[in-house]
This record gives sequence, structure tokens and C-alpha cells, in this order.
Amino acid sequence: MDGIVRSWVDGWVVSRGAAPPVVEPWGWTVDVGLGGHVTRHVFGAVGERADEAAVREVAGAVTGAGVWLKVFREPAAVAGWLGPGWRVDPEPGHLMTVALAPAAQEPELPGGYRLRTWSRGGVVRAMVAAPDGSWAARGQIAPTGATAVADQVETSPAHRRRGLGSAVMRTLQRAAARQGAETGVLAGTEAGRALYESLGWTAVAPLTSARFTGADGGR
Repeated sequence: MDGIVRSWVDGWVVSRGAAPPVVEPWGWTVDVGLGGHVTRHVFGAVGERADEAAVREVAGAVTGAGVWLKVFREPAAVAGWLGPGWRVDPEPGHLMTVALAPAAQEPELPGGYRLRTWSRGGVVRAMVAAPDGSWAARGQIAPTGATAVADQVETSPAHRRRGLGSAVMRTLQRAAARQGAETGVLAGTEAGRALYESLGWTAVAPLTSARFTGADGGR
């Protein structure tokens, strides 16, 4: 299971253009370089094997705002391990995987919608434009050998329930498989889980996201 976490980390840094991950005794540290997301600490163990002592130690050493923790355990458990200044997303995330295979045909879109794909820096991107030319859906995937990490998949609220998210995902999966990737990996939200499961993805671990806002709790 830890191998899936490492695959997610490796693909995520390529997708986001983040710094190469630094190996730690408990997982990895990734410098992201954004104002609200300076650095993230990703813990390698999942489920009941998640190390409470390690999470407490790493969280306790954080003093600057904008540092994130990614722990593969339920939010209710992780929240009790963190001190003042940490904001825990109450909605659980999900680490998910799928076996990749090239699709026989391009996914179909509703009339008037346009799908475009392109690749930059090893990342394949897909965008769907609405009939009036506005943004309707998007996503990207970063193949890194045998695995590929899907990332930033979203659909405009005005264009949901039209199969656009499925079309984007099928396009990305197809592109990654054609590059030799055999397994897809993603970290999805609770809201997105149904979409991914409808496409054959399986949740393999819960994911908690926590952000340090400052010793005063961000007030």
C-alpha cells in the first residue's frame, strides 16, 4: 500500500510542478511554493498503521502558516492528534486506484461541446469547452512509468450531469495507458468519489488534509 502512496506523491509533484519529494523516516516532504500551500508533509502509512506519534511530532514542529499534512486516516482520528492552529478538512478524501487500458474510441460529448487535449512537461491535460466557448470541464494526468496520477479534475457547476467529467477522465486514462501506464492513482474528494467509482476506480485508503494557519488559529 505504501507503494501506492509513493506513486501518488511522485505523480502529484509532476502534475503541480512542485519540488522533488524529500524522503523522511515517516514519508515525504514536498515544497510547493505557494502562499497558502508552502510545503506539504505526506505520511506513508495508511489506515490503522498511520503513526500517531509521527504525526504529532511533525505537526508539533510546524511554526509557519501554509504548511499542509496529508495523512491516510479518517479526519476524526487525525484531528485529535493535532494542536492549536491546525484546520482539518472534516470531509474525508480518498486515495483511489484503477487498472488502465486504452479505450477503443474517443469518449462522446453532448452536442456543441468541444474536447481538446495537449501535453506539457510530461502532464497530459484535457479541457471541454461549452457551445458558447466558455469553460465546462477540465483535468490532467501525470504518467510516471507504470503509474499515472490524475489531478485537478473538475466540472463547471453550470455544466454538471452531462457526462463531461466522465469524458475527461476517460480521455486522461486513455492517454496515460497509451504512454505505458498500467495503474491510475488519484486523491479524490467525497463528492467526486461516485464519479470515479462509476469509471472503475476503487478507494484503497481514507485521506485527511490539514493546514496550519498559525499559532493563533488564523484569527
